[in-house]
Amino acid sequence: MENKLIASSSPHIRSNETTQGLMLDVIIAMLPALVASVFYFGFNSVVLVVASVISAVITEYICNKLMKKSVSIGDLSAVVTGILLAFNIPASAPWWLPVMGSVFAIAIVKQIFGGIGFNIVNPALAGRAFLMSSWSTHMTGGFIDPVTDAVSAATPLTLIKGGSTGQLPSIFDMLLGNIPGCIGETSAILIILGGLYLIYRGTIKWIIPVFYIGTVAVLALIFDGGSMALYHLFGGGLMLGAFFMATDYATSPITDKGKIIYAVGAGALTILIRKIGGYPEGVSYSILLMNVITPLINKYVTPNVFGVAGGKNEK
Repeated sequence: MENKLIASSSPHIRSNETTQGLMLDVIIAMLPALVASVFYFGFNSVVLVVASVISAVITEYICNKLMKKSVSIGDLSAVVTGILLAFNIPASAPWWLPVMGSVFAIAIVKQIFGGIGFNIVNPALAGRAFLMSSWSTHMTGGFIDPVTDAVSAATPLTLIKGGSTGQLPSIFDMLLGNIPGCIGETSAILIILGGLYLIYRGTIKWIIPVFYIGTVAVLALIFDGGSMALYHLFGGGLMLGAFFMATDYATSPITDKGKIIYAVGAGALTILIRKIGGYPEGVSYSILLMNVITPLINKYVTPNVFGVAGGKNEK
């Protein structure tokens, strides 16, 4: 036979996308917020980001060697984890704090489970949770006010939690980032700009950010009224979590319907933690909890089966 049919196993879809290319897009998207963090919080912001990234990359390299795997630092995923972790730390934190968080995130959360794509929760968020439980004083009590350069513990969400709503900053300052908070989450407008870049590039889908933020907005309106809703949206880490961490490929659902369930669940948990929990924030733990039940969502919200008569019901 001149024309032979060659059968091969799936997957049959080919793409030019690479992990390195996707991670590079995420790094580019985070650059505006990174520049803003240096502008508002000064040189220590650079120190925290550099310490976090270098320790994440070195930890990944050492784990690869110890586990006799090919070195994966070239895919830039460790760099992304390092930047995201640093974004979740106050500017007054010591340099060793992101180092400890990065080592935990890469070695315990990512590499022990098999490396990129096999982790069950977002490594950067797990690293932040580890730092919160181990050094909570550094994580919750050292926020710098960019206006006065004074160390303050009062982020907008802390003020709402404590009932001191009369001291809240303006919405305009929250959009720009001119408020106390973690170094990478204060400038809502620049984080949104980075998120829109990722959606435009096709790196992430719009579903999770829109449904996550929308759920928080609706519940904030119901429980706190219109005057506080914008503070729930722009006064903490919601934008950073919705665009950059809840959308992690490995820890979010596969199907669009599953993504909606996941995002609405994260939004509801965020408001639940903020209203009746012990922390004024709630984004990190809500995403981590939804990460854990993502396999369950994938099990019951299955994609359509193509190439089989009768779809998924055909046996």
